[in-house]
Amino acid sequence: MKEIYKIALKAAILGSKEIINVYQEDFETIIKEDGSPLTKADLASSSAINELLEPLGIPITSEETTHLPFETRNKWNQCWCIDPLDGTKEFIKKNGEFAVNIAHIVEGNPVFGIITSPVKEEVIFGGKGIGVFKCKFDEITLSAKWKEITPAKDLGVILRLIGSRSHGTGPLQDLLNSLNPYFSEIVFTSKGSSMKFFDLAEGHAHIYPRFAPTMEWDIAAGQAIMEALGGEVISHPMGLPLKYNKENLLNPYFVVRCKALITAMA
Repeated sequence: MKEIYKIALKAAILGSKEIINVYQEDFETIIKEDGSPLTKADLASSSAINELLEPLGIPITSEETTHLPFETRNKWNQCWCIDPLDGTKEFIKKNGEFAVNIAHIVEGNPVFGIITSPVKEEVIFGGKGIGVFKCKFDEITLSAKWKEITPAKDLGVILRLIGSRSHGTGPLQDLLNSLNPYFSEIVFTSKGSSMKFFDLAEGHAHIYPRFAPTMEWDIAAGQAIMEALGGEVISHPMGLPLKYNKENLLNPYFVVRCKALITAMA
């Protein structure tokens, strides 16, 4: 694995530990200009991550840093795309469903992704040509203890759809109508933040439709992981892979599908 990815993994874990330090105490919530919440944990994680990644010389796009004009970003051939605390609403609720996301973007495509669960002290990471792995925080330097994740070959007759804990998924009916002929039952579960990608990667969920606003740093790491497993994150209704470091950092609506679902509907 590239040295920059080893450093990024260390950064994600350090950021996670900063989050837990705040999680265990009373904290204030600030409402940002865009209406989204901000806590001391967001800022502490961001600082810890940036301190490790900035010396690598790769530009950073992050939820908690100032975004450079597109005229500047458009000249980058690579960047980090970071959410130092994905799921701040879940963090405030103290339900454990929040994460740290770090993705390496090359020419607009996510090639490596990291998602941590600060509460469970688990991390999932990988990319095409590398594989996808899961381990505990204290195993990150012990590659022999990493569990390699391989995509499920068969879904069976029950489709497991996962959605957001804090946001409605909007106009699902057309999507459900397209899926009904293939499955005897569709089971819905909800989970906050990019923690959904743990379930998607490990086969506990098969599809994640999102018909509500998200930003690039919410999804980039998950897309790198799902594509490494033969899955996809495609815009809805165009059906094209999501791109990154765009002029507008807002994502289009999208659907995440695992490899077995793509095969079943081919």
